[in-house]
Amino acid sequence: MSETVLQLKDAMIYQGNNLVLSKVNFEMQKGDFVYLIGKTGSGKSSFMKTLYGDLELNEGEGTVVDFNLRTMKENDIPFLRRKLGIVFQDFKLLPDRTINGNLEFVLKATGWQDKDNINERIETVLDKVGMKTTGFKYPHELSGGEQQRIAIARALLNDPELILADEPTGNLDPQTSIEVMEVLQDINKNGNTILMATHDYALLLKYPSKTLKCDENKVFEVVQRKS
Repeated sequence: MSETVLQLKDAMIYQGNNLVLSKVNFEMQKGDFVYLIGKTGSGKSSFMKTLYGDLELNEGEGTVVDFNLRTMKENDIPFLRRKLGIVFQDFKLLPDRTINGNLEFVLKATGWQDKDNINERIETVLDKVGMKTTGFKYPHELSGGEQQRIAIARALLNDPELILADEPTGNLDPQTSIEVMEVLQDINKNGNTILMATHDYALLLKYPSKTLKCDENKVFEVVQRKS
């Protein structure tokens, strides 16, 4: 039986007082991989921010991993984010601590206490992204692609029901983008649900999947032509 992870009905997405996206209707099932595309300024980031509680949803309906975006209170947001994995374009790693330190920081902040469990979880997620031997290094000692793999590992720490990847290859060269994409594909094959905002159309051709487009205040599904 399919399980709905994300659902929006006639959602109106605002950035301040500006209507960015109108009447968004969209549903994601567990295990889906969906692209979100559109020009810069078309509303991709606002769409993502609404899903993780950075922007309020004041019109329409929306549920994300069983949280109602309309009725959610401010103090619910940390609990929503524990069920999400968020990957940013600019990695957002803490420069003053090692990779293990970065991951431990997130686990402790989300309630993990047992040292052995923490170490075991860190080892598991680093292994999943092919970075098992880098835990002792600092972010600046890694390449951009390696830092993004760590950011994906960080997103996996709490076994999220939905991963939101906002332009995860935006700062990477084409070859590194493919390597990071392979990691995301593997994670998806293992059952993780992923919504990925991107403007890298080469990736869409290489790894075709359901695609939504933001354009002229609307969000609609794009049917990819078979070549």
